[in-house]
Amino acid sequence: MKKSVFYLCALAVATLVSCGKQEKGNAVITVKNNLDIPRAFETVEILKADLNLNEDQDFESLEVRDALKQILVVSQFVDQDGDGEADVLLFQPKLEPNSEKQYELVVVDASLQPVSKQNCFSRFVPERTDDYAWENNKVAFRTYGPTAQKMIEDEVAGGTLSSGIDAWLKKVEYPIINKWYAKNDKNPGAYHKDSGEGLDNFHVGSSRGVGGSAVKKDSTYYISKNFTSWKTITSGPIRTSFVLDYADWDADGQTITEQKHISLDYGNNLSRFEIHTTGADVLSVGLTLHENDGEINENVDRGWVSYWEPHGDSELGTAIVTKEGNMVASEYYVTPLPDRSNLYAQLKVADNKVVYYAGFAWKESGQYPTKASWEKYLNEFRLKINNPLEVVFNQQ
Repeated sequence: MKKSVFYLCALAVATLVSCGKQEKGNAVITVKNNLDIPRAFETVEILKADLNLNEDQDFESLEVRDALKQILVVSQFVDQDGDGEADVLLFQPKLEPNSEKQYELVVVDASLQPVSKQNCFSRFVPERTDDYAWENNKVAFRTYGPTAQKMIEDEVAGGTLSSGIDAWLKKVEYPIINKWYAKNDKNPGAYHKDSGEGLDNFHVGSSRGVGGSAVKKDSTYYISKNFTSWKTITSGPIRTSFVLDYADWDADGQTITEQKHISLDYGNNLSRFEIHTTGADVLSVGLTLHENDGEINENVDRGWVSYWEPHGDSELGTAIVTKEGNMVASEYYVTPLPDRSNLYAQLKVADNKVVYYAGFAWKESGQYPTKASWEKYLNEFRLKINNPLEVVFNQQ
């Protein structure tokens, strides 16, 4: 029996450390929860390269099966490097407090494979200038591209100059991006009105929105312009992910480079941001304060900040979360400049990279309808990314 151990990092990443060559028999995956809270919606990654499959074995023929119940669970293949072949297999275990479960990698007839919906979706949206939008069953977001920027620079109506992250407030679990854009195309402004599924009434402007980045020099925050190019990696039942590139930008004489790798997994209210950057030792990540009539909560030692505010006829919570030790400070930054008041988290840049999570909860969705319930979710999220699931991989 050969055994290796790998760990789920940050709710979205698991890495197999060294696996022997697959022989006869099913590979068994034991997932352990060492916390006193139940665990769900944390994504385990099984890497094709670590399986060392025989030449006649097809990675994409594998399914994940609950070993006890002998039931197939929803999984998703991802072509991470864009070579046309899947590199990673994803699934989400569900565990009780201080417990473990076993899963098997099996090959089954295609007719027996579980039917899965594309709950996690993202795409470039050329019909609405050039947004990039993404969603799962809980939340939706968008940000803005170079055409929208050029329209502003050329004084053409309808443009948007912003690298902030917009929140689309959905209160249904099914996808709404395509539906809302189609509705807005026929009736401009339609998605700003709630027709029962939610609406876009979240103002971004030049603010950081929900997790946009900045660099602070002295007492000033410098920001990039719109993304310049995009690449969709995957959409599916468990995860959507994509990459946004930005033109180099200036922070008071410092040249900043920035590329955002963004993913959103099923069941999560927070998108994962992996920022590849040079030019600064600390990256500032912000939450817009809008009318500055909400309540802030700064927990630098625990690695999260949040803002709970009145929003229209309802309430809204936004947050940034990172692993403990990554946040060096936070700042409640208020200025008379339009849209530039933000609650900032100051995050360390290590090996030209910063990883954090940013997202929201809208009271009308019923997910976390109070400030207390939202902050309970953030505290549990923080516990999970700092105490990842332990995953033991056995091959016979």
